[in-house]
Amino acid sequence: MGALSRWGVPPVSGLGSLGPKPVDWRVGVAIAPSTIHASAADVIPREPPQRTRRRRQIRTTTSHALLIAFAIAFMLPMVFVVLSSLMTNDQVLSANFWPRPFQWNNYPTVWHTIPLGLYAWNTVQIAVMSTIGIVVSSIPVAYALARMRWKGRQVVFVLVLSTLMLPYQVTVVPLYVWFSKIHWIPSFKPLIVPNFLGDAFSIFLLRQFFMSVPEDLADAARVDGASHWQIMTRIMVPLSKAAIAAIALFNFLYNWNDFFGPLLFVGDNPHLFTLAIGLDAFRGQHHVEYNLIMAASVMFMIPVIVLFFLAQRVFVEGVTLTGSKE
Repeated sequence: MGALSRWGVPPVSGLGSLGPKPVDWRVGVAIAPSTIHASAADVIPREPPQRTRRRRQIRTTTSHALLIAFAIAFMLPMVFVVLSSLMTNDQVLSANFWPRPFQWNNYPTVWHTIPLGLYAWNTVQIAVMSTIGIVVSSIPVAYALARMRWKGRQVVFVLVLSTLMLPYQVTVVPLYVWFSKIHWIPSFKPLIVPNFLGDAFSIFLLRQFFMSVPEDLADAARVDGASHWQIMTRIMVPLSKAAIAAIALFNFLYNWNDFFGPLLFVGDNPHLFTLAIGLDAFRGQHHVEYNLIMAASVMFMIPVIVLFFLAQRVFVEGVTLTGSKE
């Protein structure tokens, strides 16, 4: 008995200094030293208590239910517009929610009633050219405010942000007077050319994204002899595609839906009408034919919805990463 250790097994000769082997209390046998330290992959994860699992399930179910409810609430107006565009005018004014039968000829009627193709082409010209102007003019300014060191940089940045506090209706009167003196009214020039002078909101977003890019990349390029222009075009712009796509989509949607600017600068020339003005004119002519108004609204929204779904991943990534610090 004296030769037995306190663990219940005799010590191994020659290894007394290593201490006795432990015994597995569940089976009563000695455990080899090599199996004492198990790897992380061999450790069986401990299941949470039933109360914790139930609480997690309730929290997950509640959050999903709220998200589904909000999604339905936001989708109902769109569903109502689409279904109303497939009804007759009498069905729209009734309590029926589902069209019986579907009036697909509402869309050809709208297409042949107003020159929707011309309005769409005018809107595309303004939206595309304005977006190009915003992107081209905002990138250099944002880079200068984010990466270049010069006196008065913060003051200029504050001045740029202060322009966001001025409503468009405050500056539109002197702009209209100036554009009329240089004979730009009626035309698309007042809606396109000012966008090549930059936009405060786009400059702010791009500046925040440029500041999140590691400085080591620019330093390495500067050591190799790259100029600021080369750093901006070859490093910053390729790394900021998501942010650039986000501001481009923001400005495209704004110009696509803009009503006040084209109404003011295009004037009464029907050949220069945009979709927003054309839809308002169509509503004035068919203010009692709600099914045709709904069909025109759906045709007005389809290009923007398709564009958003095609650029959704890049848009969400740009908005998420803008302003984050690595």
